[in-house]
Amino acid sequence: MKVAAVQMVSGPDLAVNLARARHWLEEAAAQGAELVALPEYFCLMGLADSDKLAVAEQGGDSHAPIQHMLSQAAAELGLWLIGGTIPLHTVQAGRVRNACCVYAPDGAEAARYDKMHLFRFDNGSESYDEGRVLEAGDAPVALQAGPLRVALSVCYDLRFPELYRSLGPVDLISVPAAFTYVTGQAHWELLLRARAVENQAYVIAPAQGGLHQNGRRTWGHTMIIDPWGEVLACLPEGEGVVLAELDMARLAAVRRQLPALQHRRL
Repeated sequence: MKVAAVQMVSGPDLAVNLARARHWLEEAAAQGAELVALPEYFCLMGLADSDKLAVAEQGGDSHAPIQHMLSQAAAELGLWLIGGTIPLHTVQAGRVRNACCVYAPDGAEAARYDKMHLFRFDNGSESYDEGRVLEAGDAPVALQAGPLRVALSVCYDLRFPELYRSLGPVDLISVPAAFTYVTGQAHWELLLRARAVENQAYVIAPAQGGLHQNGRRTWGHTMIIDPWGEVLACLPEGEGVVLAELDMARLAAVRRQLPALQHRRL
Protein backbone atom coordinates (compact mmCIF):
# COMPACT_ATOMS: atom_id res chain seq x y z
CA MET A 1 0.00 0.00 0.00
CA LYS A 2 1.45 3.34 -1.00
CA VAL A 3 1.16 6.05 1.65
CA ALA A 4 2.03 9.74 1.67
CA ALA A 5 2.82 12.30 4.35
CA VAL A 6 2.27 16.00 3.73
CA GLN A 7 4.46 18.73 5.18
CA MET A 8 3.09 22.26 5.50
CA VAL A 9 4.04 25.69 6.84
CA SER A 10 0.56 26.75 7.87
CA GLY A 11 -0.39 30.31 8.77
CA PRO A 12 -3.30 32.23 10.28
CA ASP A 13 -5.56 32.20 7.17
CA LEU A 14 -7.90 29.21 7.32
CA ALA A 15 -8.96 29.37 3.67
CA VAL A 16 -5.37 29.51 2.42
CA ASN A 17 -4.37 26.57 4.61
CA LEU A 18 -7.29 24.45 3.43
CA ALA A 19 -6.45 25.22 -0.20
CA ARG A 20 -2.79 24.30 0.32
CA ALA A 21 -3.76 21.06 2.05
CA ARG A 22 -6.10 20.14 -0.81
CA HIS A 23 -3.29 20.86 -3.30
CA TRP A 24 -0.94 18.44 -1.58
CA LEU A 25 -3.63 15.80 -1.21
CA GLU A 26 -4.21 15.96 -4.94
CA GLU A 27 -0.47 15.71 -5.56
CA ALA A 28 -0.21 12.65 -3.33
CA ALA A 29 -3.17 10.98 -5.02
CA ALA A 30 -1.69 11.72 -8.46
CA GLN A 31 1.46 9.86 -7.36
CA GLY A 32 -0.56 6.80 -6.42
CA ALA A 33 -1.03 7.22 -2.67
CA GLU A 34 -3.91 5.27 -1.13
CA LEU A 35 -3.50 6.72 2.35
CA VAL A 36 -2.39 10.30 3.04
CA ALA A 37 -1.68 12.02 6.35
CA LEU A 38 -1.71 15.77 7.05
CA PRO A 39 0.27 17.50 9.84
CA GLU A 40 -0.94 18.79 13.18
CA TYR A 41 -2.66 22.18 12.89
CA PHE A 42 -2.62 21.97 9.09
CA CYS A 43 -5.71 24.19 9.09
CA LEU A 44 -4.38 26.98 11.31
CA MET A 45 -1.18 28.17 12.93
CA GLY A 46 -2.59 31.31 14.50
CA LEU A 47 -0.87 34.43 15.73
CA ALA A 48 -1.97 33.43 19.24
CA ASP A 49 -2.94 30.08 20.77
CA SER A 50 -6.47 31.31 21.36
CA ASP A 51 -7.01 31.89 17.61
CA LYS A 52 -8.01 28.25 17.23
CA LEU A 53 -11.11 28.93 19.33
CA ALA A 54 -12.52 31.14 16.56
CA VAL A 55 -12.36 28.37 13.92
CA ALA A 56 -13.34 25.46 16.16
CA GLU A 57 -16.06 23.18 14.84
CA GLN A 58 -18.58 20.75 16.28
CA GLY A 59 -17.34 17.20 15.92
CA GLY A 60 -19.10 15.20 13.24
CA ASP A 61 -20.38 18.26 11.37
CA SER A 62 -19.70 17.34 7.74
CA HIS A 63 -20.83 20.81 6.61
CA ALA A 64 -18.29 22.69 8.75
CA PRO A 65 -15.47 24.08 6.55
CA ILE A 66 -12.53 22.01 7.81
CA GLN A 67 -14.36 18.71 8.18
CA HIS A 68 -16.14 19.26 4.85
CA MET A 69 -12.82 19.76 3.04
CA LEU A 70 -11.39 16.57 4.54
CA SER A 71 -14.45 14.47 3.82
CA GLN A 72 -14.81 15.81 0.29
CA ALA A 73 -11.12 15.31 -0.51
CA ALA A 74 -11.16 11.73 0.78
CA ALA A 75 -14.22 10.91 -1.34
CA GLU A 76 -13.17 12.72 -4.52
CA LEU A 77 -9.61 11.41 -4.43
CA GLY A 78 -10.50 7.94 -3.13
CA LEU A 79 -8.15 8.15 -0.14
CA TRP A 80 -7.85 7.03 3.41
CA LEU A 81 -7.17 10.47 4.88
CA ILE A 82 -5.62 11.07 8.30
CA GLY A 83 -6.66 14.68 8.75
CA GLY A 84 -3.81 16.03 10.86
CA THR A 85 -5.55 17.83 13.69
CA ILE A 86 -8.43 20.27 13.87
CA PRO A 87 -9.91 22.19 16.82
CA LEU A 88 -13.25 20.75 17.95
CA HIS A 89 -15.56 22.21 20.57
CA THR A 90 -15.87 20.78 24.07
CA VAL A 91 -18.34 21.50 26.84
CA GLN A 92 -15.68 23.66 28.52
CA ALA A 93 -15.80 27.32 27.57
CA GLY A 94 -12.50 28.55 26.21
CA ARG A 95 -11.21 25.05 25.51
CA VAL A 96 -11.08 22.85 22.43
CA ARG A 97 -9.96 19.30 21.69
CA ASN A 98 -7.01 18.88 19.33
CA ALA A 99 -8.65 16.16 17.26
CA CYS A 100 -7.34 13.86 14.56
CA CYS A 101 -10.21 12.80 12.31
CA VAL A 102 -9.74 9.98 9.80
CA TYR A 103 -11.85 9.66 6.67
CA ALA A 104 -12.51 6.59 4.54
CA PRO A 105 -12.39 6.65 0.72
CA ASP A 106 -16.16 7.20 0.63
CA GLY A 107 -15.78 10.40 2.68
CA ALA A 108 -17.24 8.97 5.90
CA GLU A 109 -15.51 9.70 9.18
CA ALA A 110 -13.90 6.42 10.21
CA ALA A 111 -12.28 7.42 13.51
CA ARG A 112 -11.51 10.35 15.77
CA TYR A 113 -8.67 10.62 18.27
CA ASP A 114 -8.27 13.55 20.66
CA LYS A 115 -4.68 14.32 21.68
CA MET A 116 -4.17 12.91 25.17
CA HIS A 117 -0.82 14.34 26.22
CA LEU A 118 -0.58 18.14 26.31
CA PHE A 119 2.80 19.80 25.83
CA ARG A 120 4.13 22.10 28.55
CA PHE A 121 7.58 23.48 29.25
CA ASP A 122 9.28 26.11 31.36
CA ASN A 123 13.01 26.74 30.99
CA GLY A 124 13.09 29.67 33.40
CA SER A 125 13.00 32.35 30.73
CA GLU A 126 10.29 30.95 28.45
CA SER A 127 7.20 28.90 29.13
CA TYR A 128 4.33 27.38 27.19
CA ASP A 129 1.30 25.33 28.17
CA GLU A 130 -1.10 23.76 25.64
CA GLY A 131 -3.55 23.22 28.47
CA ARG A 132 -4.43 26.91 28.50
CA VAL A 133 -6.55 26.32 25.41
CA LEU A 134 -6.71 22.56 24.89
CA GLU A 135 -8.67 19.94 26.76
CA ALA A 136 -6.91 16.58 26.83
CA GLY A 137 -8.43 13.52 25.23
CA ASP A 138 -9.06 10.47 27.36
CA ALA A 139 -8.90 7.37 25.14
CA PRO A 140 -6.39 5.73 22.76
CA VAL A 141 -7.73 4.99 19.27
CA ALA A 142 -6.78 2.61 16.49
CA LEU A 143 -8.67 1.79 13.32
CA GLN A 144 -8.62 -0.55 10.36
CA ALA A 145 -7.76 1.40 7.20
CA GLY A 146 -7.93 -1.09 4.36
CA PRO A 147 -5.27 -3.73 5.10
CA LEU A 148 -3.64 -1.65 7.83
CA ARG A 149 -4.35 -1.45 11.53
CA VAL A 150 -3.42 2.15 12.33
CA ALA A 151 -2.61 3.65 15.73
CA LEU A 152 -3.48 7.33 16.02
CA SER A 153 -1.42 9.83 18.00
CA VAL A 154 -0.44 13.50 17.87
CA CYS A 155 2.93 15.21 18.34
CA TYR A 156 3.76 15.17 22.09
CA ASP A 157 2.12 11.73 22.39
CA LEU A 158 5.28 10.44 20.72
CA ARG A 159 7.09 10.67 24.07
CA PHE A 160 4.72 8.18 25.72
CA PRO A 161 5.43 4.68 24.39
CA GLU A 162 2.76 3.08 26.56
CA LEU A 163 0.11 4.70 24.34
CA TYR A 164 1.21 2.61 21.37
CA ARG A 165 1.70 -0.53 23.44
CA SER A 166 -1.90 -0.26 24.59
CA LEU A 167 -3.07 -0.39 20.95
CA GLY A 168 -0.68 -2.98 19.57
CA PRO A 169 0.15 -4.81 17.59
CA VAL A 170 -0.48 -2.30 14.83
CA ASP A 171 0.86 -2.05 11.29
CA LEU A 172 1.17 1.73 11.08
CA ILE A 173 1.64 4.45 13.69
CA SER A 174 0.47 7.93 12.69
CA VAL A 175 2.11 10.97 14.32
CA PRO A 176 0.97 14.31 12.83
CA ALA A 177 3.07 16.96 14.53
CA ALA A 178 4.23 20.54 14.87
CA PHE A 179 7.44 19.88 16.81
CA THR A 180 9.40 22.93 17.90
CA TYR A 181 12.72 23.42 16.15
CA VAL A 182 14.79 22.88 19.30
CA THR A 183 13.07 19.71 20.53
CA GLY A 184 12.69 18.41 16.99
CA GLN A 185 16.38 18.75 16.25
CA ALA A 186 17.21 16.82 19.41
CA HIS A 187 14.51 14.16 19.59
CA TRP A 188 12.15 13.89 16.59
CA GLU A 189 13.90 11.26 14.47
CA LEU A 190 15.21 9.45 17.55
CA LEU A 191 11.72 9.01 19.00
CA LEU A 192 10.06 8.12 15.69
CA ARG A 193 12.58 5.41 14.93
CA ALA A 194 12.34 4.07 18.48
CA ARG A 195 8.54 3.80 18.22
CA ALA A 196 8.92 1.97 14.89
CA VAL A 197 11.49 -0.49 16.24
CA GLU A 198 9.86 -1.28 19.57
CA ASN A 199 6.41 -1.75 18.00
CA GLN A 200 7.74 -3.40 14.84
CA ALA A 201 5.47 -1.12 12.83
CA TYR A 202 5.67 1.43 10.07
CA VAL A 203 5.49 5.07 11.18
CA ILE A 204 4.06 7.97 9.20
CA ALA A 205 4.91 11.38 10.64
CA PRO A 206 3.62 14.43 8.72
CA ALA A 207 4.89 17.67 10.21
CA GLN A 208 4.84 21.42 10.14
CA GLY A 209 8.21 22.48 8.78
CA GLY A 210 9.39 26.05 8.57
CA LEU A 211 9.07 29.63 9.81
CA HIS A 212 5.45 30.59 10.44
CA GLN A 213 3.84 34.02 10.34
CA ASN A 214 3.50 33.97 14.14
CA GLY A 215 7.29 33.80 14.43
CA ARG A 216 7.38 30.16 15.47
CA ARG A 217 9.79 27.82 13.70
CA THR A 218 8.87 24.17 13.44
CA TRP A 219 11.31 21.35 12.82
CA GLY A 220 9.69 19.61 9.84
CA HIS A 221 11.51 16.46 8.74
CA THR A 222 8.31 14.72 7.74
CA MET A 223 9.16 11.01 7.67
CA ILE A 224 7.97 7.55 6.79
CA ILE A 225 9.88 4.83 8.68
CA ASP A 226 9.87 1.06 8.33
CA PRO A 227 9.56 -1.49 11.18
CA TRP A 228 13.34 -1.98 11.32
CA GLY A 229 13.80 1.75 11.97
CA GLU A 230 14.95 2.62 8.46
CA VAL A 231 13.87 6.06 7.20
CA LEU A 232 12.17 5.44 3.87
CA ALA A 233 11.41 9.07 3.05
CA CYS A 234 12.11 12.47 4.59
CA LEU A 235 11.40 16.11 3.72
CA PRO A 236 13.59 18.35 5.91
CA GLU A 237 11.84 21.70 5.51
CA GLY A 238 9.20 23.56 3.52
CA GLU A 239 5.97 22.35 1.98
CA GLY A 240 5.77 19.11 0.06
CA VAL A 241 4.83 15.46 0.13
CA VAL A 242 6.83 12.26 0.64
CA LEU A 243 5.69 8.78 -0.35
CA ALA A 244 6.64 5.20 0.44
CA GLU A 245 5.33 1.72 -0.21
CA LEU A 246 4.33 -0.20 2.91
CA ASP A 247 5.31 -3.81 2.37
CA MET A 248 3.28 -6.18 4.53
CA ALA A 249 5.66 -9.04 3.72
CA ARG A 250 8.51 -6.92 5.09
CA LEU A 251 6.50 -6.25 8.24
CA ALA A 252 5.79 -9.95 8.72
CA ALA A 253 9.43 -10.86 8.12
CA VAL A 254 10.69 -8.44 10.78
CA ARG A 255 8.23 -9.84 13.32
CA ARG A 256 9.06 -13.42 12.40
CA GLN A 257 12.85 -13.00 12.53
CA LEU A 258 12.82 -11.04 15.81
CA PRO A 259 9.55 -11.90 17.57
CA ALA A 260 9.93 -9.28 20.28
CA LEU A 261 6.20 -8.59 20.43
CA GLN A 262 5.66 -12.20 21.47
CA HIS A 263 8.32 -11.93 24.20
CA ARG A 264 6.57 -9.18 26.20
CA ARG A 265 6.04 -10.00 29.87
CA LEU A 266 4.30 -6.79 30.97
